[in-house]
Amino acid sequence: MYKSFFALSLIFLSGCTTVVIDEYRRSDGELAEGDTVVILGRRHSSDYETEPDLIDCVGQQLHNPDRGVNVIPEKQFMDAMYPWFEPRTAPMHVRSLDRLMEIPNVRERMETYGVKYIVWIDGSTETTASAGSIGCSIGTGGAGCFGFGTWDKESDYEASVWDFRDQELSGKLSADAKGTSYMPAIVIPIPLIARVQNNACKGMAAQLQEFLLPAQGSKS
Repeated sequence: MYKSFFALSLIFLSGCTTVVIDEYRRSDGELAEGDTVVILGRRHSSDYETEPDLIDCVGQQLHNPDRGVNVIPEKQFMDAMYPWFEPRTAPMHVRSLDRLMEIPNVRERMETYGVKYIVWIDGSTETTASAGSIGCSIGTGGAGCFGFGTWDKESDYEASVWDFRDQELSGKLSADAKGTSYMPAIVIPIPLIARVQNNACKGMAAQLQEFLLPAQGSKS
């Protein structure tokens, strides 16, 4: 095994959204025919939980059977593996997989699914600031809204890639996204929404594909 470290910063501009992707890689990804990937959200914190829609988004963006990436939907996997991957019982470290694999039902189901990688995503999207105001009124001449509002959102996610079969950490990726949405109103409000979480999802999924299929990624 070898270790390598590099930071890959990608800027995706969509309206007023910026996404930065960083990567730490211990080993190259390796997916063989029949291998699958599971994308799971961490939800053990009392302060926040990784949004299910973010996990679904990353899974759908990453799923690409034509390139050999087969992703098992989170809900399907959680239901099949209940209760071993619930927030209170899910393994927090790679070394915990040893104990998990001692359970016959777990071992059999994981082998049936052909799981090669488990990707844990931890983080959330929050509104960090807002300003301005919009007022609406109804009069004899009709109704209308006037004003201007803005709000900032920030997404901060980290993905840990576990090699389930080798029971080791293959690497980590992080996605930091920031964006400002605007709502000008002259008679009617016109929302200009920064798709912060969606852009963080797309950036992380694209980098995960490069991570899991490095040879193919270098050709594209």
